[in-house]
Amino acid sequence: MKIERIIAGSLQTNGYLLYDEKNLRGFIIDPENDANIFLSRINDISLKIEGIILTHHHYDHRGAVEGIMEKILCPLYIHENDSKMLPIKAEVILKDNDSLAVGEEIFHVIHTPGHTHGGICLVSEAGNIAFTGDTIFNVDLGRTDLSDGSSEEMVYSIKHIISKWKDEVTIYPGHGNPCTMAYVRKHNMEYREIMKVNE
Repeated sequence: MKIERIIAGSLQTNGYLLYDEKNLRGFIIDPENDANIFLSRINDISLKIEGIILTHHHYDHRGAVEGIMEKILCPLYIHENDSKMLPIKAEVILKDNDSLAVGEEIFHVIHTPGHTHGGICLVSEAGNIAFTGDTIFNVDLGRTDLSDGSSEEMVYSIKHIISKWKDEVTIYPGHGNPCTMAYVRKHNMEYREIMKVNE
């Protein structure tokens, strides 16, 4: 399985190509603002896109969706709680614990509200991989002061979901560099505050 990070836009948003290297089939996760960057790379490697997955509805994570879908016929995926916030219709409405296959690897949809009510992470337990959108980054957490954010939901998502992930899990966030959960537990002060970690 292959993960390619594509950074674009004024907010330096991470979008990802997630695909099986054997059959060259996979997904786009959070295509930011420049459809041409994604389309060029997809064409370069003759990648078959099976869908576009949004971790949440914010524009900096979906700005390239319409441009990509003008060129590639594929469904759009988003959690049910964020679907009504999109200006276009999503063909696949995700729910907690839905699963998606990338080659032989299975990713589970984990509902992690806080940044938005319908925020999700995509988690492969076998691969120790989590795409976290704007729920959690390497050194901080997603904002909860926007229109459909909730600090209470964020605390729940951290305490009852993300804190259960093993140190070996690598997170691929919506902004900033990937890191392990071991790194998060040591360096992410907002995570540590929620978990009441003391020096």
